[in-house]
Amino acid sequence: MDLDEARAFIREHHRAIMATRRRDGSPQMSIVACNVDDDGRVVVSTRETAVKTRNVRRDSRVSICSLPDDGWRGRWIQVDGHAEVLSLPDAMEPLVEYYRSTAGEHPDWDDYRAAMERERRVLIRVTIERAGPDTAG
Repeated sequence: MDLDEARAFIREHHRAIMATRRRDGSPQMSIVACNVDDDGRVVVSTRETAVKTRNVRRDSRVSICSLPDDGWRGRWIQVDGHAEVLSLPDAMEPLVEYYRSTAGEHPDWDDYRAAMERERRVLIRVTIERAGPDTAG
């Protein structure tokens, strides 16, 4: 699958399952909301204390399965790549852009920024290296 086609799908379908790797190499999966930033990376907002954050810091390999918003019916895609964790304060404006592109304008951006600080939010950014499926089966 073309990587730009995968990015376009994720821009329209934000529900996903993200797989990171535990210390023993086995998968750890989390339900996430994702989108694509201006540089073409998949972005996920999470907490500094989340298991997926610790896993990505140790092993940057991740997979994301993006699902249709209306349930299990319809097309889905998987992207694989390497991730980085962007922490506060550097993450603040990218977190604002993530929210804006995923949910629209927030009614109170000062309140949003305070919540990001209080919740110790980070942004995981995934550089896509592979996407699929390439065949239907």
